[in-house]
Amino acid sequence: MLSPFIVIGFIGAYFVSLVVISRVTARKGSNEEYFIGNRQSPWYAVAFGMIGDSLSGVTYISVPGTVGSAKFSYLQVAMGYVVGYWVIAGVLLPLYYRMQLTSIYTYLGWRFGKAAQRTGAFFFVLSRLIGAAARLWLAVNVLQLFVLNKIGIPFFANVAIVIGLMLVYTYRGGIKTLVWTDAFQSAFLLLGVILSVGALIRQLDFGLSDAVIKIFNSRYAQIFFLDPKPKSFFLKQFIAGACIAIAMTGLDQNMMQKNLSCRTLPEAQKNIISFSIIVLLVNVLFLALGALLYLFAEAKGIALPAKSDSLFPMIALNHLGSIAALVFVVGLTAATFNSADSVLTTLTTSLYVDFLGLDRKNISEEKKIFYRHTIHITFAVLLFLIIVAFETLNNKAVIDTVLLLAGYTYGPLLGLFAFGILTKLNINDNYVPVVGIIAPLLSFLINYLVNELQPVWLNGYQIGNELLLINGLITCAALWMLSLFNK
Repeated sequence: MLSPFIVIGFIGAYFVSLVVISRVTARKGSNEEYFIGNRQSPWYAVAFGMIGDSLSGVTYISVPGTVGSAKFSYLQVAMGYVVGYWVIAGVLLPLYYRMQLTSIYTYLGWRFGKAAQRTGAFFFVLSRLIGAAARLWLAVNVLQLFVLNKIGIPFFANVAIVIGLMLVYTYRGGIKTLVWTDAFQSAFLLLGVILSVGALIRQLDFGLSDAVIKIFNSRYAQIFFLDPKPKSFFLKQFIAGACIAIAMTGLDQNMMQKNLSCRTLPEAQKNIISFSIIVLLVNVLFLALGALLYLFAEAKGIALPAKSDSLFPMIALNHLGSIAALVFVVGLTAATFNSADSVLTTLTTSLYVDFLGLDRKNISEEKKIFYRHTIHITFAVLLFLIIVAFETLNNKAVIDTVLLLAGYTYGPLLGLFAFGILTKLNINDNYVPVVGIIAPLLSFLINYLVNELQPVWLNGYQIGNELLLINGLITCAALWMLSLFNK
């Protein structure tokens, strides 16, 4: 059994490496450096770092687990991602660079008004704060259950140490630091998946070519689903994947702030196009890992856990040896902190620019930096309190529900940006916050009526990931109605 002190030692060394990177990359700690990295970030570092930013700890253990029931259907969504990323490169990035934005929600302020800007920023802050807390809860909970409980360290101390370490390497450098720490963490994430695949192949006594053949000849390898009724239908998954990429990357300050730190628009576009190919290949790797986990469980007579999310941790920590267990912990740590640490910086940016407007106020640079530091620390404290609240509730279903609800918040963003870019209509933006409340509520109602009540006239049709598109369309329709009143 792997010693808890060895795991703590490796994770400690991992964080020391992040702190060293922070000290090297963030020498001045200026606002320009913190918010947009002086627009000097190399595109290839941004592209590689976005791998971990787009894949959380939830993805790290959930995507392999879903292979048992959903097979390779998730690849249909990943194919849609590619189209969505190309839309970002061709439409959104030129807009953001032309306006020289720091916060992308400034566009909504320019197009509609301050209320629209704050509405967009509010949905970003809400979804990212809760989503980051939920993802961090998952990682620190695994660390607590398998390591820290054995040596008597309480959960709240675990969370405080982790968030404190994140503060150490994001406090000064902001985006300039995160570009390089994210690339570092993405390398460990990929290393964790690749070494886990290697351990499974070795345990199953396969060669690499044998493993590929076994996976694609297994019952898990079906990619395309052509029945239009279930959630797994190809067209629904593909279109939803494109919308998810546009909304959760192109309209998300957390994902876009690093892209806006590239030297030029062509470099930022090169970054996104490269990333679209990389993320497709990485998802293939995750799905292959899932198939191998199920093949391994079948070959060794291992009973499957009640929840598919538990499959990867159970096999990695109990059946593949100490090195594989350590690889899993480090990979999960990289996946989770890569998607969570940047949130402190981008939440600070949104509150600083969109709500308080400190970037436009005539105050000294020293005072601006003081306010920035205060906001950064405040969000760290909020993150700590939310994670401790999740643990107090002690219900995994609560976390799943929180992440599901966070998905509803991107619909209004999708609708607002689409209406602003695709039309020239004007609205009274004082009503935009009302639209931001109504659209998710109507989407929730539609989802409930279709999926839970199963009306006969829909003949078994189920709403899946296309709910985001429905949410965005409702927002667009409501904004169009507001434009009629504006006339």
